[in-house]
Amino acid sequence: MARRALVTGAARGIGRAIALALAGMGLDVAVHYRRSRAEAEATAREVQALGRRAALVQGDVTDPGEARRLVEATVRGLGGLEVLVHNVGDYLYKPLESVTVAEWHRILDTNLNAAFYLTQAAWPHLVGAREAARVVYLGYAGAGRMAAKPHIAPYFVAKTGVVLLAMAYAKRLAPYGGTVNVVAPGVAENSVTQPVGEIPMGRVAHLSEVARAVAFFVDGDSGYLTGQVLEVAGGWNL
Repeated sequence: MARRALVTGAARGIGRAIALALAGMGLDVAVHYRRSRAEAEATAREVQALGRRAALVQGDVTDPGEARRLVEATVRGLGGLEVLVHNVGDYLYKPLESVTVAEWHRILDTNLNAAFYLTQAAWPHLVGAREAARVVYLGYAGAGRMAAKPHIAPYFVAKTGVVLLAMAYAKRLAPYGGTVNVVAPGVAENSVTQPVGEIPMGRVAHLSEVARAVAFFVDGDSGYLTGQVLEVAGGWNL
């Protein structure tokens, strides 16, 4: 039986690329969206064109109850859940002293808190999946290293928290055979800011390159890799 994956924010961008990469590996995919239904439906059709089952699941991942409902909808739609990929995460480029309380909470909610809500909701299914279980969070290249980032402070704090959360879940899931990892893009082709001059390779990351990194961790032969951060950044921050 094919493994089943929930990919958040899969209507477009990196999430869409991940959903299609996993479908290409033979996984059935729950395509999550919040508002972009037409784009999510298009992604689902592309998954089906690859010969896999697709389920559309809608909701706000920053709400614990909706996060739980998304997991339940995935299990109903696909018959189970072995793989969780949390891709949703708002970005904010703004001097720290100008960040509002609402902005601070929005960045932490979409990037960090949602990862916790979704993983907690999926936990019984992940434990039950044992060696087939995979969790991948989308991080940020350089997050987890102590550094001053005053123009992206909420985002950097949230993504550093994602790394720590992944490590903690990795240690808890390891006895069951499952893995939890982070794929950390630097500057991608859909990034809000694109400081190409700072990247040693002189270009941004293609969405397909980020998706392949996620697929690497999801692959059945990657079962001994857990608690790791894989940067897809072209040498940025070296």
